[in-house]
Amino acid sequence: MSRKELPRAGLVAAALAGRITNREGAAALHISARQFQRLKQRFREGGSPALRHRGRGRLSHRRLPAAVTVKVQALLSDRYAGFNDTHATEKLREVDHLPISRESVRRLRQALGHPSVHRRRPAQHRSRRPRERAAGQLVQVDGSPFDWLQDRGPSLTLLGAIDDATSEVLALHFRPTEDLHGYATVLRDVFRTYGLPVALYGDGVNILVRTDRHWSLQEQLDGTQAPTHLGRVLQDLGIGYVQARSPQGKGRVERLWATLQDRLVSELRLRGIATLAEANAFLPAFMADFNRRFARRPAAAPVWRRPPRDLDIVLSCRYSRVVARDNTVRVGSRLIQIPRGSRGRSYARRRVEVRELLDGRLIVSADAAVIAELASPRADFCLVPHGGPSADRARRRPPRPRTTLHAALTQLAAAVPPRAKPHPWRRAYNERLAIKAGYTERWA
Repeated sequence: MSRKELPRAGLVAAALAGRITNREGAAALHISARQFQRLKQRFREGGSPALRHRGRGRLSHRRLPAAVTVKVQALLSDRYAGFNDTHATEKLREVDHLPISRESVRRLRQALGHPSVHRRRPAQHRSRRPRERAAGQLVQVDGSPFDWLQDRGPSLTLLGAIDDATSEVLALHFRPTEDLHGYATVLRDVFRTYGLPVALYGDGVNILVRTDRHWSLQEQLDGTQAPTHLGRVLQDLGIGYVQARSPQGKGRVERLWATLQDRLVSELRLRGIATLAEANAFLPAFMADFNRRFARRPAAAPVWRRPPRDLDIVLSCRYSRVVARDNTVRVGSRLIQIPRGSRGRSYARRRVEVRELLDGRLIVSADAAVIAELASPRADFCLVPHGGPSADRARRRPPRPRTTLHAALTQLAAAVPPRAKPHPWRRAYNERLAIKAGYTERWA
C-alpha cells in the first residue's frame, strides 16, 4: 500500500467494529461517506489487500500506441538525432503528424539512452537580503510602463523611488517614456524633500549606467569609462549606485509597481483623470495616503544628508565646448552669446563648460565662474542629452577597407590606359648616337 492508503485498514476495521461512524471515517480519509461504505464492503470481501487502488499495475488507457512508440524512437535515433526535446517534438508534430508531447519525447529519448542536448542547470540559490536599518541608506529607483489611464488617456510610464528601510514612497512622476528628464525630476524631488541618500539601487538602464562599448582616448588613459549625465551628478553629490543583476534584486520597488498597478489605477479611474498633468497633480495626495497605510518605522536614525545650495546647477547635463570666434557656444539647436569679460576680454577659442538645467536654462562657466546664461525656451521644456558626457567622444565613422601595396599598384595600373606601340621608323632620342652622327653641331 501507499502512504495514503495505509490508514484505510484501521479506520475501516474500527467502523466495522462500531467504534466510529461512517461519517467520521470518511472525514479522516478526506473522502465521501459513500466511498467509505464501498471500502467497508471491499474489506469484508478481501481484507486489507482489497483496499489498494485497483488501477495499480494496469496499463494506462492514455499510453502511446506501440506503433507510435517504435516510430518515434526510430526517428529520434536517425533523422532527429541531436535535436533537443522541444525541437524534436515540433518536427514530430508538424512533419510526421504524430500526436506526442514533449514529456513523452523526453521519456523515449531517455529509454534509448541518448543524453540531453542542453544540460539543465539547477536553479541558482538566492538568499533574502535584509532591509537597511536607517532611512536614507538605500533608495530603490525604477520605471514602470503601464496603461495607467486605461482607455481614458495615453499610455504612460511611472518613475518612482522607494526607501529600502521604511518602504516609504519618496517620489513618483508620470512621463510618456522612461527618460532622463523623468529620473532627474524624481531625484530632485527626493533630494529637496528628504535629502541626499547614501546609495541608489536600480537596474542597468543606459540613463544611469554606461552600456556602450565606446572608450575615448582619455577614458583609456584613466582606465575607466566616464559616467552618464546622471551618473556624473551622483558622483558630484557623493551618492553611490548599485546595479541590480535581476528584477528580484530590487524586489521592493518591483512589488511597489504590482501594488500601484492595482490601487493607483483604481484611484485614477475613480477620479476620472485622463491627462498627464492631472495624473502628476494627484500623485502627492496619493503618496501621503499610501505611506500612511504601508510605511514602517526604521530600526535606526535616518542618515539623510543636506543637499547643496546649487542643487539645480548640479542636477544638469554637462558639455565641454570650444567658444567660436564670435564668442558663441552651441548646444543642440540653441546658441548662447557670451558677453565681454573684464576689460573687454574675449573668450574665443577657449574651452568652457555648458550646463543644461532641468528647467531649460543654459549656464556657461569658465574657471568655476559663470560667464553667460540663457533662459528656458518654453515652459514644457524636456531635458534630452545631446551626445555622451565625454569631451573627446569621437564620431563613429565606417572603417576604411585595407588594401595591400600589390593590390593598390594593380588597381593603379589597370586605371592607366596602355601606351601606343611606337612606329618602327621613329626612334627614341639617343645622345651618344646624335654626337656620332654630327647632329649636335647642326643644332649648336
